[in-house]
Amino acid sequence: MKSLDNQHNQNHIMGTLQWFIFLLANSIALPIVVGGLFHLTPEEIFYLMQRTFFVVGISSFLQGWIGHRLPIADGPAGSWVGVFTVLAYATVGQDQLHNTLQILELGMIISGVILIGLGVTGFIGRILFLFTPLVTGTFLLLLCLQLSGVFLKGMLGITATVSQIDGFTAIIAFSIFLFVIILSNFGKGFVKSYAVLIGLISGWILFLIAGKVTIPSQVTHFVQLPQIFAWGLPKWNTGMAVSSFVMVCILVSNTVAAIIAINQATIQKGTIEQKQLKDGTWVGGISHIISSVFSTVGVVPLPATAGFIRLTKQKYIRSFLLACMLLVVMSMFPSVIRYLASLPSAAASAVLMASFVQLIGIGLN
Repeated sequence: MKSLDNQHNQNHIMGTLQWFIFLLANSIALPIVVGGLFHLTPEEIFYLMQRTFFVVGISSFLQGWIGHRLPIADGPAGSWVGVFTVLAYATVGQDQLHNTLQILELGMIISGVILIGLGVTGFIGRILFLFTPLVTGTFLLLLCLQLSGVFLKGMLGITATVSQIDGFTAIIAFSIFLFVIILSNFGKGFVKSYAVLIGLISGWILFLIAGKVTIPSQVTHFVQLPQIFAWGLPKWNTGMAVSSFVMVCILVSNTVAAIIAINQATIQKGTIEQKQLKDGTWVGGISHIISSVFSTVGVVPLPATAGFIRLTKQKYIRSFLLACMLLVVMSMFPSVIRYLASLPSAAASAVLMASFVQLIGIGLN
């Protein structure tokens, strides 16, 4: 009996670690992308990464605890990244870029308030009939097409400052991708369950040996809380206020798709309960307000988590919640983030791409 308890605890520890790595991998790339778009300094990008880790951990925990109550990783929304990208390219001058970030904070707050209203009043349940299996499946496939391009660029070594393919980086990244796919489909026991973790660590080591891992500069504080309104206070913009209503429709579609995908991956039932959607929506509104307060990209439940669960069989809420709290605590230690931020984006992209392969299957179903 004691040996069974020890094995059970060991599985929870390893599951927590694997969830932690998945949360980290989903959070690490987009702050770098946004930083490049808005010409942020390396130090500003570093602290944007810290705030992103903090918000992702808090938001994922709240959703798993009082929201939809499912093990779904929250992460920077691809739809918000698209808005950030469009506004960054449409803005000229460093001062205007800074103002744009403050306007985006406003957009996330307005979206958050609307989501809270839809969830608390229960009105969101009245429009659930719009999200048929065809609509949800199409959304998942379009999401795969949209973000797989981002991950493919990451695997090829293409960044905001590097437009040419890095052949050596691409070889390692595609090797990681194939390694994870093979382990998850043909591995047995421990190897199959922790394919993502094994693949990511192996890739990190390969990049380290190849001299492709860069450790950020030394930080001055051992413990530091994330800064509030690091981009300044939100600024009113009528266009952004109107656009926020459109964004809410996309965000709700994302939440519905994520919940249905996870239900399909965990209980083999591609449906959604009214309470899951209602609670997931108003907690998602709180997450958006938190994202604005801590000056990050708005976070949403990630449908790609379904692919991760299919790969790893990690569907236990306890391990997931522990991983969320671990990410929150870790975000308060810049000295730790300094090393975690050295995770090559190509390795993270390869692991996430492997999860998206599974998500395509769920979307087709």
